Amino acid sequence: MPELPEVETTRAGLAPHLVGRRVTGVTLRRKDLRWAIPPAIAKELPGERILAVRRRAKYLLVDTEPGSALLHLGMTGVLRVLPAATPVQAHDHVDVALDSGRVLRFTDPRRFGCLLWQPAGTTHELLRDLGPEPLSDDFGGDYLFERARGRDAAIKTFLMDQRIVVGVGNIYAAEALFRAGISPNRAAGRVSRDRYARLARAVRDVLAYAITRGGTTLRDFLSPDSEPGYFETELLVYGREGEPCTVCGRPLRGAVLGGRATVWCGRCQT
Repeated sequence: MPELPEVETTRAGLAPHLVGRRVTGVTLRRKDLRWAIPPAIAKELPGERILAVRRRAKYLLVDTEPGSALLHLGMTGVLRVLPAATPVQAHDHVDVALDSGRVLRFTDPRRFGCLLWQPAGTTHELLRDLGPEPLSDDFGGDYLFERARGRDAAIKTFLMDQRIVVGVGNIYAAEALFRAGISPNRAAGRVSRDRYARLARAVRDVLAYAITRGGTTLRDFLSPDSEPGYFETELLVYGREGEPCTVCGRPLRGAVLGGRATVWCGRCQT
């Protein structure tokens, strides 16, 4: 599933083609993706000018005066801006036509993505309980330390809890913990304030760098310009179980933690 850098890469790629454009029509080729597509999408968007394209966690919001289209790419979702005459393929489920003569096309073979509606002045229920953005001023070592008090959950599970901080998925949690020298199995409540400061810096650094490199490319994800991301070639631990640690040379360990594959160095991470 695309993580925060992939979604931010998508947002940055789409925004220049969408912001300021007027929606001239909406074509829904099915009534649902992961959930039913609200009638407001087809009713409210036509005729409206797109004011902004934002990201909240792993969701994209296309803002107009009456409200925002709320999108999630799921596991196989792709958004592209294409000429209106581009032939429709089997899994092209939604077209948002623009006054530029192009369409914003949502393609999703497995239909784990979503297209929902957030009326202006409201916060959709999917966004209400989310934690701070990891690249915002609200996130830092002191914040993580305070939220972790009394928690026995493994720190990797804690870091991936969207109520704690948004957008730190499996890949980037593993990479940040390695850079901070913290074992993913350590109890969140047994990590010092200083180590949380290092972890917060590592989260910021790995996400910011991944964004500059186009994110990672999972099996079914392509960026809006159809080019794969590049950060996957630079991963230090994720997907490298049994390979030598880039710091000490010891074979990296692997296990399943919280239902997710986890890789770490038993020597460098304590």
